[in-house]
Amino acid sequence: MSTINFSEVYCMYYKRLFHISYSITRDIYIAEDVVHETFIKALKKVETIEEESKIGAWLSMIATRTAIDFVRRERKKKGIPMEQNMLESLGKEMKQNVEEEAEVEMLVEQVNIAIKSLTFEYQDVLMLKLGHGLKENEIAHVLNLKPSTVKTRIYRARKQLKQLFLVHISA
Repeated sequence: MSTINFSEVYCMYYKRLFHISYSITRDIYIAEDVVHETFIKALKKVETIEEESKIGAWLSMIATRTAIDFVRRERKKKGIPMEQNMLESLGKEMKQNVEEEAEVEMLVEQVNIAIKSLTFEYQDVLMLKLGHGLKENEIAHVLNLKPSTVKTRIYRARKQLKQLFLVHISA
């Protein structure tokens, strides 16, 4: 189906994809980069489109995943070196408990691993809800779903996670 006019598609979906990207990245410039990256990826995979009527949903998913990837990359880059005495005073001021912090970090890692064992439809809603703090209506808009569908998926995903953790704890 390479009869798709990408300049028309760009004009039709730019605002929607920008809104999706911005709602995830919370940065205008990164959101613009995400939209451009989305169209580049789409152009490379244009032959995989089976129904032209679903191009909006397809582009929205590409934009969502690209934005999430950008956010993850940015998070990894943000390690800023500090002087030792500043770190020590910061630690004292915040009354950090290294053991607690390590336990929380391990728990977060376990939750992320458990989320990755879910189906993509549940992963997407949970990552947008938990990882990016989006509201159900925003998630519905980003994923091009009904708000009731989003609520159901979040409920079912949490239920599956709970079951996974109950099995893990009893093992």
